[in-house]
Amino acid sequence: MGCVAITAAGCVTTGARDTTGSITAATPRTDAEWRRESEAQGARYRADPSDSGAALAYGRALQALGQRSQAVSVLQQASMRNPNDAALLGAYGRALADVGNYDQALDVLGRAHTPDQPDWHILSAQGAVLDQLGRHQDAQRYYSSALKIIPDEPSVLSNLGLSYALGKDLTKAEATLRQAVARPGADPRVRQNLALVVGLQGRFAEAESIARSDLPPEEAAANVAYLKQMMSEHTDLKRAEPAAKPENRKLPALARNKAAASVN
Repeated sequence: MGCVAITAAGCVTTGARDTTGSITAATPRTDAEWRRESEAQGARYRADPSDSGAALAYGRALQALGQRSQAVSVLQQASMRNPNDAALLGAYGRALADVGNYDQALDVLGRAHTPDQPDWHILSAQGAVLDQLGRHQDAQRYYSSALKIIPDEPSVLSNLGLSYALGKDLTKAEATLRQAVARPGADPRVRQNLALVVGLQGRFAEAESIARSDLPPEEAAANVAYLKQMMSEHTDLKRAEPAAKPENRKLPALARNKAAASVN
């Protein structure tokens, strides 16, 4: 299930393998491929730090390898040299969100597009950051704006569904995630998020069936085990003292879809 806390500190895909601004024909898949990509693009970047394409590709590879702080540094320096490059600002904003600098991320993302030329990727990324800050209603307005530009985009619907889940509206979250799953090109992670939301409503057999879809047996087994763990934690929360404030109770986390946050 990967990063699954429905918490404000859950896993938000705000840039780790962002394809925006990518200059490579094929996306690396293995760590070894990402290391080679990092070495090649790092050399290009060091040869010309003002090359925004090299900075984007290098930052993307660094994020994929888990070197998020270094990616932020590269993208920050590149954006300073290219202050009007929207793609670079978008990548920098998502990288900031990836390391938890949410307020600064919002500021940078706000400069990555304009009201007269909105970018649905950035709108969804802004929504993802607002969800991290616990501002779910604000986040949902950004997702709605993105969906006006690209109706039924599964990655945006997925982020919207997770936002509803974060706001404890599991019925609306399920309906939105089902809509996302039904769209062509939906990421397999959307189905896994749907499984968790279904499980959190007590329909574990159905959730397990969904979780086993689209995955190799070993990965499916790992996701089901994770789902069981999350279900157990959620059950424990329900048994918590009635005096506990609802806003202090945390549900298990979900993996936010990257393309919309791609936060693609």
